[in-house]
Amino acid sequence: MSNSIWCFENVNLFRILCPHKLKQYQNDHFEGFKKGDIIYFPDDASKAIFMVSKGKVKIVSYSEEGEEIVKAILGKGEIFGEKALLGEEKRDDYALACTEPTELCPMRLPDMYELMRQNEKFGLSVYKLIGFRIKKMERRFEALLHKDVKTRLCDFLNDLAEEYGIKNNGQTIIRHFYTQKDFADLIGTKRETVTRLFNELKQDGLIDYSRKEIRIYIDEKL
Repeated sequence: MSNSIWCFENVNLFRILCPHKLKQYQNDHFEGFKKGDIIYFPDDASKAIFMVSKGKVKIVSYSEEGEEIVKAILGKGEIFGEKALLGEEKRDDYALACTEPTELCPMRLPDMYELMRQNEKFGLSVYKLIGFRIKKMERRFEALLHKDVKTRLCDFLNDLAEEYGIKNNGQTIIRHFYTQKDFADLIGTKRETVTRLFNELKQDGLIDYSRKEIRIYIDEKL
């Protein structure tokens, strides 16, 4: 976790953003949502960045055939809507609350720019995050086109290990908030397939897993 740019552990995002340093937000700056609520639609004006303070948020788009394409599932301490910082005027995705309750801390663009000027390390981390997400999305779409489902799952677990993994006695421990449905959505398959593949990897002695933790038993990548 010490090198993670995804959750900004090194800059303590909660201390910086929540509660806001700005007095006008101190009393009422959270926004609450129920499961299934849409936070923003495509073509909505990009006026704010959001941080998840409770629950989970799913970023999706839809194909011409109406098929849902899950681009990201984000949990506590993660931010989204960050493309507004690059000049995006209108949203190009849907953002949906996928747990209840889901609680967000919004930050208007002018306030975000001011915060980034005040904290150079935080500002650098935000721009690194944007670049990281673009590269990660490119890899995922490439994998969907050219790799089988098991390889896509192993690649995703390797990404989680790199971002969140803790080394311990030859194991890599990943503490996570994903359901098996989340894994399925993110690698483009069905939940039943993910369950079967997790069981295969467990039987092969490569991993063990529970609802909130995955253990990879080899130091090499899956």
